[in-house]
Amino acid sequence: MPTLLVVDDEPSVCYSIARLFGDETTRVLSAGTVAEGVRVFEAEKPDVVVLDLLLPDGSGLQAFEAIRGVSPKQPVIFITAHGTATTAIEAMKRGAFDYLIKPLDFTRVANILRRAFEAAHLMRVPPVVHALEPREQLVGRTPVMQEVCKQIGRAAPQDVNVLIMGESGTGKELIARAVYHHSKRADRPFLAINCAALPEQLIESELFGHERGAFTGADRQRIGKFEQCQDGTIFLDEIGDMPMAAQAKVLRLLQDQTFERIGGRETIRTRVRVIAATNQDLGRRIATGHFRADLFYRLQGVTITLPALRDRADDIAELAHHFLFVFNRELGLNVQGFDPEALACLRAYRWPGNVRELQGVLKEALLRATGGLLLPEFLPPAVRGRADTGPAPAAEPGELNVPALIDELLARGENDLHAQVMRSVERVLFDRVLRATGGHLGRAAERLGLNRSTLRYKLRDTGLTTDKLSAD
Repeated sequence: MPTLLVVDDEPSVCYSIARLFGDETTRVLSAGTVAEGVRVFEAEKPDVVVLDLLLPDGSGLQAFEAIRGVSPKQPVIFITAHGTATTAIEAMKRGAFDYLIKPLDFTRVANILRRAFEAAHLMRVPPVVHALEPREQLVGRTPVMQEVCKQIGRAAPQDVNVLIMGESGTGKELIARAVYHHSKRADRPFLAINCAALPEQLIESELFGHERGAFTGADRQRIGKFEQCQDGTIFLDEIGDMPMAAQAKVLRLLQDQTFERIGGRETIRTRVRVIAATNQDLGRRIATGHFRADLFYRLQGVTITLPALRDRADDIAELAHHFLFVFNRELGLNVQGFDPEALACLRAYRWPGNVRELQGVLKEALLRATGGLLLPEFLPPAVRGRADTGPAPAAEPGELNVPALIDELLARGENDLHAQVMRSVERVLFDRVLRATGGHLGRAAERLGLNRSTLRYKLRDTGLTTDKLSAD
């Protein structure tokens, strides 16, 4: 169970945060002094610490240094009563996760704590071939996946940049974390940024920080992720969607490890390793003027290309049994295995959404299942309708052969053909549009001519995940 430690001498703050996060999934501890906070931290090893700057027996910065001495990559969030507190800014420079200003905005508190718990998990749990935590397991025995594991082993100890290529849903974040956990920087912070999920006007501030007054709304200095993650590893997910202005600053950072905050003149030196990932064809992005060729070459210290699930079909059965175990445990179910025909359906389907889509389909099917076996009728029509058709003729990877699907449904005597065919078509349509818009729900809805709530409903109905969508 994740543990949160709140160190604040105001009981109302500890109480409010405990009410916000203290439930059956999170344990909340509290302390009121520097000495007590350090003692509880050393005894309990919490996942995240919330730390007041002003405590009765000293500065929160003293507690911060003691905590980071024990755990150098510990996510620590400061609380300050002053928006321009220089001590909080200094803590951010030394690697604090974020800071909050009193009176606390508990919507913001919840958001920052959620991100801090996620960061703590990413830094604590390595994805490996045989993991104690099933969700963190790299599954696959095919030659192409074994080669990926070898590439991770070769790249991780070398202090070079890594570029991970692959379609959406293939597991690029798992690979990035595996590289980090096997690297020389595994005892330092790991921060992940989804470049597609941040509005264009905010990504530079998130990465490089800004000075007070640098732009409208910049009411205080902000320390960016590159400065915050000193000696650590930055994971730039969906870097193909990064704006050109930010690309220029990232290029300079990769060249000489220096940058300036937005609106600042001070040159800041940093020592970070960059792991980047994209589902886009960067060669095409370069040709169309949307990505810098020199940045592409800088990122290519080592390139790891993840195969689509359709290109490692021999792993589908192992993946299916793996997720069966994971979801049985999460959902409190006891489905023992798969009907052979259901496995045949899973193998025959082309999986345009890759492993992420397989996860969604199996979770939905398990919730429908009755009895000890997962039967074909518990699978979505689009998946079970392709069991005997084999590879779609003359179709590009991830495309849907609509005439072949209709013929198959007719041959099987299926009813409700309109709903089944439309669901299959929408699955492919939504997947393509989401990939083209970088997972931005708003942009995708606009391109499709739908409102956001309708699109969310249809994504759930077609079995496509919405975990990494941006609402902006």
